Amino acid sequence: MLDTTGQTRFTKVLVANRGEIAIRIARTLRDQGIRSVAVRADDDPSPHPGHFDEVVSLGSGPLRDTYLSIERIIAAAVETGAEAIHPGYGFLSENAAFAHACADAGVVFIGPPATAIETMGDKISARHAVESRGVATVPGIAEPGLDDAALIAGAERVGFPVLIKPAAGGGGKGMYRVDEPAALPQALAAARREAASSFGDDTLFIERFVTRPRHIEVQVLADSHGTVIHLGERECSLQRRHQKVIEEAPSALLTEAQRAAIGAAAVETARSVGYVGAGTVEFIVDADRPDEPFFMEMNTRLQVEHPVTEMVTGVDLVAQQLRIAAGERLTIAQDDVRLEGHAVEARIYAEDPAAGFLPTGGTVLALDWPWSETGPAGIGVSSVRIDAGVEWGTVVGSSYDPMIAKVIVHAANRAEAIDGLRDALAQSSIFGVTTNRGFLRALLDEPSVRAGELDTGFIDREGERIAQVSHGSEVFAMAASQEPLPRRMGAWHPDGWRIGGAVGRRVQLRDGDGIATVQVIDERTVVTRADGTVDELPTPIDAPILATPEGTWVRTDDGDVLVEAPPRIRRGRGPAEPSLASPMPGTVVAAHAVDGDAVAEGQAIISVEAMKMEHVLRAPVAGTVHLHAAVGEQVTRGQELATVTPHEEQAA
Repeated sequence: MLDTTGQTRFTKVLVANRGEIAIRIARTLRDQGIRSVAVRADDDPSPHPGHFDEVVSLGSGPLRDTYLSIERIIAAAVETGAEAIHPGYGFLSENAAFAHACADAGVVFIGPPATAIETMGDKISARHAVESRGVATVPGIAEPGLDDAALIAGAERVGFPVLIKPAAGGGGKGMYRVDEPAALPQALAAARREAASSFGDDTLFIERFVTRPRHIEVQVLADSHGTVIHLGERECSLQRRHQKVIEEAPSALLTEAQRAAIGAAAVETARSVGYVGAGTVEFIVDADRPDEPFFMEMNTRLQVEHPVTEMVTGVDLVAQQLRIAAGERLTIAQDDVRLEGHAVEARIYAEDPAAGFLPTGGTVLALDWPWSETGPAGIGVSSVRIDAGVEWGTVVGSSYDPMIAKVIVHAANRAEAIDGLRDALAQSSIFGVTTNRGFLRALLDEPSVRAGELDTGFIDREGERIAQVSHGSEVFAMAASQEPLPRRMGAWHPDGWRIGGAVGRRVQLRDGDGIATVQVIDERTVVTRADGTVDELPTPIDAPILATPEGTWVRTDDGDVLVEAPPRIRRGRGPAEPSLASPMPGTVVAAHAVDGDAVAEGQAIISVEAMKMEHVLRAPVAGTVHLHAAVGEQVTRGQELATVTPHEEQAA
């Protein structure tokens, strides 16, 4: 159809993605009056199809046959009459071949030209492109086809410490910091192996390592008529292993003059490749020299953290993508862009920070969000926005990215936004899946974070300390309460299985701290901890809880805690045998012992892999091993994979 400007507008758009980003894009399509088409792998538990007008099955199988299948995605668009495809982020969003295929099929790709994707997808060609426009890059050596000898010689000229980076990749894969010349050959070999495995290209380059690096990125919009603007910057320095955890807009580091300068550099970066659409230019900035930003890379797509920009500018970035892809002119000039207040976003991952951030999983048994703002670009004091990819009953497995939701808060200033995000996280619950919610809240309490004194290595240095939470006796008392307290969680059933039992009954519960004995006597709850500490608390303790056969979920400020009954109580069997439970959902990739083998304490028994992370389970005691899972089997977090019968029990 035609709008009042005479430009052709889309009537139907297919979204080639899943989870929270698919749901978020569908929201804007609905607001724009555009019919939406979802694609879905048959074995994908994501709830996103329920938010779309039409759904097309991609079949089942590995990702290459579903969400990464260009042929199936294009066929779905043609079959449904979709005029355009929005790729979201991840998957095919930065795939030049996909952009070409859309053009060949007569379907509009809602993204930049394929040539821009190709140039910015290669870190070496990207450096050369932006340098031609006068944009500064981190000092280093970056040429195609450099062998190890050339890289070693270049590193000597650049000066240590240096950062090895793959030309074709991102996300921290194949990236190594090297502090001295002697360590460089081994690091280069490891980087080449990882780059080849992850990206199919082992080309490397070297940059000077910035000692107090801050990751600052700038949102740009460019139409096909030559207009390019920026919408301010985002601070993304709170990362773990190069993966962002908390983002905010604007950055607390920059002055107005520095903000204008880095924005101008981002605009020139976009112009260097004839960019069209929404994109993000990423810079590395030395905290001591914020007036010297260095170009790092350009993400030729919508970013995970785009909501903080929407919150402070009031601009719906997906709506702008649709406008640009339809050939329209931007109606926003640079002088129109105003940053109002401050916004902070926290990414909720299905992971267990206290267990080394291992990925988790399970079924979402109950869900609670502090809803107060549902629009994609709401502006207001202490407004809260939730972009979630899970609902009640959603199964979270290991086949997809562990990020399951984002909580974003906007307020008048940075301090109020951080306080608002802390409160929003405290009011949230995801029972059934262990998440990093408590870690995020503790991270926001760190004095350095509150002061805005950030760098990209902060979580890697301090994360283990921040993640170690010791739950108080009140958590055990909550778990032993007679009645689950539903509060806002209407799906809870107070007549379900309960641990507490009758008043006066003694029960044993455990969490990461060990086993506690809990006894309810009249209006008192007596908790005896594993270390002999005895605490007496009032009964009942008012807290949202959910009792299940595996244990009781309790919401605390430190996160959602699963307090378990010891295995022999849960299973009703005899004396407990030391059990090896899977620490994460994944696949059994190796058995290091045979059923019935005599094993020594500490001996490797079985290995589980999830999201390219392998965990080896070892015998807790010497004895006879009994395997309960086979190589290749898909297992859940907490599933018993093996037991070891101690030698003394066998003798008895």
